[in-house]
Formats: sequence, C-alpha cells, structure tokens
Amino acid sequence: MRNIIKSLIFLLVAVSFFSCEKDDNQVVFQGGTAPVLSSTTTTIPLSFANRDKPAFTLNWTNPDYRFNTGLSSQDVTYTLEIDTTGSNFSSPQKQTLNIANELSKTFTQGEFNGYLLNQLLLTPGVSHQVEMRVTSSLVGNNGALASNVLKYNVVPFAIPPVVDTPSSGKLFIVGNATPGGWNNPVPEPAQEFTRLSSTMYEITLALNSGGSYLFLPVNGSWAAKFGGTGANNTNNVNGGDFKFNGGDLLAPAVSGQYKIVVDFQRGKFTVTKL
Repeated sequence: MRNIIKSLIFLLVAVSFFSCEKDDNQVVFQGGTAPVLSSTTTTIPLSFANRDKPAFTLNWTNPDYRFNTGLSSQDVTYTLEIDTTGSNFSSPQKQTLNIANELSKTFTQGEFNGYLLNQLLLTPGVSHQVEMRVTSSLVGNNGALASNVLKYNVVPFAIPPVVDTPSSGKLFIVGNATPGGWNNPVPEPAQEFTRLSSTMYEITLALNSGGSYLFLPVNGSWAAKFGGTGANNTNNVNGGDFKFNGGDLLAPAVSGQYKIVVDFQRGKFTVTKL
C-alpha cells in the first residue's frame, strides 16, 4: 500500500511539472504601440506643371508588436487611409492604400491629385479639407492599431479629360434600353443629357432591362458615339469606363427610372436606380 501511495504522489508531481512546463511554453500576444504619423510638410503643393515632382512624404513609427517571447518577427501591414474631413474614414469614396512593412510613403503631386479627383471625387480648383491616418496590423488583421490623424487643406488641379468632351457641347442617349429605341434622331428633350459642367453630363430616364444603349454627341448622327471599353454588352451595368466609339452598353437587369452621369474628366459613367 505504501508503494502505491508513493507511486500516486510521484504521478501527481510529474503531471504538475509537465503542466507548468506546457503553460510556460505558450506564446501570448501582448499588443503594441499605435503608430505615430508625421509628414514632411504642413501644406500639400499641387499643380499640373509639377505633377511629376514630390508633393510630400508620410512617415510612421513601428508599432513594436510584442509576444511574451519578445518582439514580433511577423510582417506588419500598414493601411493608409485618405478621406474628406468629417467622414470619419467611412465614406464610400475613401482612398485606401495597403503598404507592407514600409514605414513611409512619398506621393508625387500628380499621384495625390489623382486620388483627390478620381477616388474622393473632389472638385478641382476648390479648397477641400482631407485627413489621413495609418492603421497597423499583423496577419489576419490581428492587433490593429490606428495612428493619429493628419488634416490638410488641398486644392486639386484640373487635368485634361480622360475622354475628349463633345465638341457639340451636347450629349444624347440612344438604344433599345431607352424609350426611343435605336431610332436616330432620339426624342428631345427627353433623351438629351443636362450639361452640369464642361466635362459632366446627367440624365434621368426609364431604362428597359436587358437592353443596350450608347451616348451620342450629335442627335441624328452615327458618325460619332461613346460606349464601353470592352466588347458589346460586357460592361458593369452600374457604370465604369467608357471611350469614344466604344461598344454597346448593357442596361441593368431591372427596368425602372435611372440616373446616368457621364464624366469625361475621369472617363467614367455611373448608373443609379431611383
């Protein structure tokens, strides 16, 4: 009996020892320090003449992620966000850049201006307030830490339109997706766009599901047209890129009233159901 008791005591001690050893070998994430974001400038210069020159550089500190075994050796991913002030980095137009491992990002004036015009959709020649921050994270977005926020007043510069604007100063829509069908000339003013600016046109009309359409600069003429950048009816029905003499554009799958905006400055159009 005494031998049995000794054996049980030995077994309990052994189990306790190996259990402690197992706990000691566990790797525990202990967090890090939010990166500190800084810039080389307090103002962002932007001009078409200097579009290839540097505008500014953003720098941020390493979050120094730690485990109980020491500093992390995992790669760190940094997400740089640019948004309009007051949007709390949640607007649909927010510009997001993923940067692996690096602790800085330099922008040319043309590059940053492009984000302002094409992503944030800011009006050129007008002062806007934007803000930026960096968020660090490990694999799987674990341990995400957001930096401080930098705010700037910026004035984007206008760039030559991606697609040349109609010399007529007008734009029409034609196709079997429209009430007028493929008949050319199309009904006026029902199928004539409203000119919002020298590069932007807008129209609201009924579209037939599954039909196609094109944009015409001159009503009654097939000599010039604007359509999709790919083969006929291969476009995203909610909008996308367009070009001069492009292919037929496919209408949305649901018939109804839609607003179509054609932006020659960016070479893009949008189709929104009302």
